[in-house]
Amino acid sequence: MRDLPDPDDDTYPALVRGTTSLPGLDRHLVACRACPRLVAWREEVATTKRAAYRDETYWARPVPGFGDPQARVVVVGLAPAAHGANRTGRMFTGDRSGDVLFAALHRAGLADQATSSHVDDGLTLTGVRVTSPVHCAPPDNRPTPAERRRCAPYLDHELALVSPTARVLVVLGAFGWQATLEALRGQGWAVPVPRPRFAHGTEVAVTHPGGRRDLTLLGCYHVSQQNTFTGRLTPAMLDDVLARAVELAAT
Repeated sequence: MRDLPDPDDDTYPALVRGTTSLPGLDRHLVACRACPRLVAWREEVATTKRAAYRDETYWARPVPGFGDPQARVVVVGLAPAAHGANRTGRMFTGDRSGDVLFAALHRAGLADQATSSHVDDGLTLTGVRVTSPVHCAPPDNRPTPAERRRCAPYLDHELALVSPTARVLVVLGAFGWQATLEALRGQGWAVPVPRPRFAHGTEVAVTHPGGRRDLTLLGCYHVSQQNTFTGRLTPAMLDDVLARAVELAAT
């Protein structure tokens, strides 16, 4: 596991050395205010709101990962949506991207229902966890390189905490692909050189430090409206990637 950043170094989130559980990591994450631009944006959105949500109280904090703590499949996205997870407080919950993702997870047998509208909707994930490289909603869905670097320790440590059970990482989009490979490389996983480029359907195996087992990365186009509305990513394409993930996770 990569050594966690010094809590007194304001270049990074105030992670605590020795955090050994996902709940402990999440407690530190939701209190993070390391990126002034992202803090200002997530809170501005929660004040102005969309008309459809004007009577709701927005979460407006960093959004932690969600799902099975013993996951064999981990889905890595990009960042919370301003009026989706930034509103509801749960990854991919309350927006159209989440509608696509959770419907597919349900078809794959990884979710007990096909919709994810709010944190108390009863949704349970089995064998899968959903997370992202950036945990605050960024303006225009574009975090800066500095914001990505500040948030990187959270993904690093989350992947380290789930690595005893994880077998497959389904990575949605090129941004998440690069962040995930960097996190694994930093933890000592044998990432191929040159570093594999993102493409939908790409499958890459990386070897655990010590060579005890492999972890497989599967590339998938992001479930954004830009991709799903244009047909760049179809339900069948997403189903194929998740079916492959389930197959690999069972080995």
